[in-house]
Amino acid sequence: MIQLKNIRIPTLVTALAVTLFFGCESNFKDVQKINYSEFVPASDADTVDVKYTDSGRITGVLKSPKMLDYATVAFPFTDFPKGIDVTLYDKKGKRTFIVANYAVSYKQTGIIDLQGNVRISSEAGQKLETEQLFFDQKNEWFYTERKFKLTDNTKGVSYGQGIDFSKDFKIINSQRVSGELETKE
Repeated sequence: MIQLKNIRIPTLVTALAVTLFFGCESNFKDVQKINYSEFVPASDADTVDVKYTDSGRITGVLKSPKMLDYATVAFPFTDFPKGIDVTLYDKKGKRTFIVANYAVSYKQTGIIDLQGNVRISSEAGQKLETEQLFFDQKNEWFYTERKFKLTDNTKGVSYGQGIDFSKDFKIINSQRVSGELETKE
């Protein structure tokens, strides 16, 4: 008789545990839904044409077919999934043109990440092509560690990997360069 009692207790405990496990499953899914938050933009715009000004002077014009603004997330950013076309103006009115297939602008850092067939050119005839380029808005400085092609109408064409430069191309620091360039030295 003692053996029968020992067999019935483990069976009873197992049956109770299985019942509790399957009984709590639907409640657990409900709890998961409570903590779930969708990652959606705070605003969504099509055919964007934005003009940036400083003291009444236009400093930039941004055009994009699509803009998604994630202003309510912990690290806010603006996404341009269909690319951008930007014109920057310096204090003398000289323009720098930027085109990329994709861009994301991080609000807290002021960094813009340009990706996919990135082309930047100046009115003076300088042109840089790469697959990814970052722009530091505060310092008006571009940089990348990716491969690039730099074309200058008066100095020639160079290729390299890693470059940083001012938005007007007056200061250029490049790494691992090949090609023919005319220099003052």
